[in-house]
Amino acid sequence: MGPPGGGKGTQAKRLQERFGIVHLSTGDMLRAAVKAGTAVGQQARAVMDAGKLVSDELIVAMIAERTCLADCASGFILDGFPRTIPQAEALDKLLTEKGVTLDKVIEVEVPDARLIERITGRFTCAKCGEGYHDKFKQPKVAGVCDVCGSKDFTRRADDTVETVTARLKAYHAQTAPLLPYYQAKGLLIVIDGDRPMDAVTADLERVLGT
Repeated sequence: MGPPGGGKGTQAKRLQERFGIVHLSTGDMLRAAVKAGTAVGQQARAVMDAGKLVSDELIVAMIAERTCLADCASGFILDGFPRTIPQAEALDKLLTEKGVTLDKVIEVEVPDARLIERITGRFTCAKCGEGYHDKFKQPKVAGVCDVCGSKDFTRRADDTVETVTARLKAYHAQTAPLLPYYQAKGLLIVIDGDRPMDAVTADLERVLGT
């Protein structure tokens, strides 16, 4: 768990490499299901084409479908889900049906001011998707991607101060109730995400290694 721009996706990918546990981002899963034309993907496409939000039931069905694949047999990391109490309850039901339990629920905590700075300064290589930042991670050679050598970079149109502020407000309103929900289950661990990436990774590895 964590706010937009808090680094949870980056950290989840590092943990995937460290522990061999599949990183499942709900956004990535949704796009993959739609592209693959699975039963859930077809339903999701119809909903999105109609300009509507994908329901909790459909997201849970997508997670159920994805976690049946062989690469999830030894565990998985959920990134971006759940975000609300109803989603958390639906996830609990799904995992119970699968005979799977949550080991940890980790919130990567970062102050809003830092998040706004992070998000509004980020950009990516249009060819390979490598991420960069105006302040924290410039390409080694200005204007040239470190990974693929492309000179074509893009920025998300919604990475503005106004949009990010609105997203953070929504995150806090929706996700705040999840903290006591998981704390009551003895699962919640809060990690300070306002530090260098390697320091955050070290904490996460320590937590998951216990």
